Amino acid sequence: MDLMMIWKTVLIGIVEGLTEFLPVSSTGHIILAEELLHFQGPPGKVFEIVIQLGAILAVCVLYRAKIMATMSGVLRRDRVATRFATAVIVAFLPAAVIGVALHKYIKVLLDKPIVVAVALIVGGIAILVIEKLAQRPRIKTVDDIDWKTALFIGFCQCLAMIPGVSRSGSTIMAARAFRVDRAAAAEFSFFLAIPTMLGATVYDLMKNWSTLSWDGAGLILLGMVVAFFSALIVVQAFVAFISRHGFGVFAWYRIAVGLLALGLLLAH
Repeated sequence: MDLMMIWKTVLIGIVEGLTEFLPVSSTGHIILAEELLHFQGPPGKVFEIVIQLGAILAVCVLYRAKIMATMSGVLRRDRVATRFATAVIVAFLPAAVIGVALHKYIKVLLDKPIVVAVALIVGGIAILVIEKLAQRPRIKTVDDIDWKTALFIGFCQCLAMIPGVSRSGSTIMAARAFRVDRAAAAEFSFFLAIPTMLGATVYDLMKNWSTLSWDGAGLILLGMVVAFFSALIVVQAFVAFISRHGFGVFAWYRIAVGLLALGLLLAH
């Protein structure tokens, strides 16, 4: 593992941590960053999936009190804790089923930067439209999200299997369409990311375990650690920002990056 490869891995880990929970598509940014840096990770695109676990662990640390309270509440059969846990599980199920069924097709899309560029633009326009049409919130906290809203969010999360769509973006906007408060929508997306990305990581590692080398495993571990620390910086600042300013700035950012990437890719 040479020094240049280490620096490229660190940069991609930073990109992952900074973008995982923003509605801008971390996977899309990783693919574009790899294209620009001429980065070649372990075979099977396992690097791009597994380093996201670092960012997810950051959420587990930041929201550990809520996670522990929910687990103990479920054991005590507390109504609020059980409803919240049920909502997360229900929202997770569509991606679990569809992700396994379409796994090999999803991996093919990870090699297509042009798909990312188009998805960034389309997703940005979708965010602007949903923010414009969103009605006054009827759900103010994650504890108030019912199973029907959770199921809708879960199916919309499946759109993020197209790189560039954004897992957080699709889930947050789905929640907004169901009149969930901005901060609650973002936080539910964070909690939903835990089983979703953990499941994707375990499944992908099982599929690609035989192809991993010590160098490849080292790159993945380094990317995860960097993503963990950079995500710690972003998560709470993001919730505070969108509570005051909304998602418009992220929509315009997506459109600008998508157009720039599309131009560069077509010129190339």
